[in-house]
This record gives sequence, structure tokens and C-alpha cells, in this order.
Amino acid sequence: MRKICVAPSILSADFAAMGEAVTELERCGADLIHCDVMDGTFVPKITFGTDMISAVRRRTALPLDVHLMCVDPLGKAEGFVRAGADILTVHAEACEDPAAAMRAIRAMGVRAGIAVSPDTPLEGLWGCLEEADMLLVMSVYPGRGGQKLIERTLAKAEEAYSFFQAAGLEKDIEMDGGITEDNAADVQAAGVNILVAGNTVFRSPDKEKTIRILREARA
Repeated sequence: MRKICVAPSILSADFAAMGEAVTELERCGADLIHCDVMDGTFVPKITFGTDMISAVRRRTALPLDVHLMCVDPLGKAEGFVRAGADILTVHAEACEDPAAAMRAIRAMGVRAGIAVSPDTPLEGLWGCLEEADMLLVMSVYPGRGGQKLIERTLAKAEEAYSFFQAAGLEKDIEMDGGITEDNAADVQAAGVNILVAGNTVFRSPDKEKTIRILREARA
């Protein structure tokens, strides 16, 4: 059975106290730290770059799950690897050849993820998924936190899980956007084993309990 992991998104943290936020997430039992990098072009918002990843890396031993919502992601990839990324995820919509992008990222010595926005079908990406270590199914439109999970994206996770099972492939499926304590069981039932949660964790009065509930939703 694949391990269920919770990856709180620091997009929802107080940027003025990021070090303390990351330290608290580790203390509260997070499995990974999800870092949303937005360039102001692929999505309207600008968040942070390699300097922030380097600073976060100094504050935690947890794997850094770096999600590039950027144009020309391969041109930026090496800088984020040097900064401390353990998983580097790029959008299929931003890559001319997603399968080649996966090979290039893995050649940098980190795990490679491919992300798909809600309206992007998996059809045509099966070869890419074979090259990837992880599929990130966006369950909201990228670029803004606090959105409600789009229910139809659960079917996309199910489709990917069935493909991996049929092909005998062990791959992680991550979902990002609108995941709460109330829908975490449905998300896991769709085949997702890495749950990204921003507001759900950071607005919780008991982050440790919330992370545990998200992880154990189907237990």
C-alpha cells in the first residue's frame, strides 16, 4: 500500500515568518513542504523564487516539493535544484515536450513531477507519465489559494491511478487545491496519496490534529 502523505502549502503561510512556519509544520507531522512558485506570467500572481527555497531548506529536513507555475520551467529548474528542491514539478501546459522535461529533471538528481490543470486531459500524456515520478492533479485553477475543490478532477486522479495499476507502475499521485478534512477521504479514494493543503492546515487551531485527520481520512 502506498504511503499517504500530507504536504502543507507554504503559499498560505505568513511570508514574514516563513522560517517559523516551516519549523512548526515539521513539528506537527507534515510529510513534505509544498512550495508554489508563481512567475506572474503562467499565472497572474508572483510568489517567490530560489532565495526563498534556499531559506526554507535551511529550516527543515523535510523534502521540499517545489511546484513551478512558470513559463520556461526547464530554464529555471536547475536553480531550484541547487536551492534544495527534492521534487520538482512542472506544468504539462508549459512544456513543449513533457516527457523530455521529466527526463531532464531526473537527470538533475531530483524526482520529477508533471502537473495538469483542471481542463487539461490526460490523453496524450501517458508516455510522459511513464517518465515521471509523480503526477500532480490540480483540483483548482492554478494561481490562487483558497479555492473550492473541483469535483470532476477526482475522475482524472482515478484515471491516472487505473493507468498506473494496469501498467504495473509505482507512481505518486498528488492533488492540490481545496482539500479539506471533509473531502480528504474522497481524494484518497480517487487514488491520490499526496494531499496538498494550504488554508486547511494554516487556518487550523491545531495543525498537528488537522494533518493527522487529512492523512488518516480513509483509515
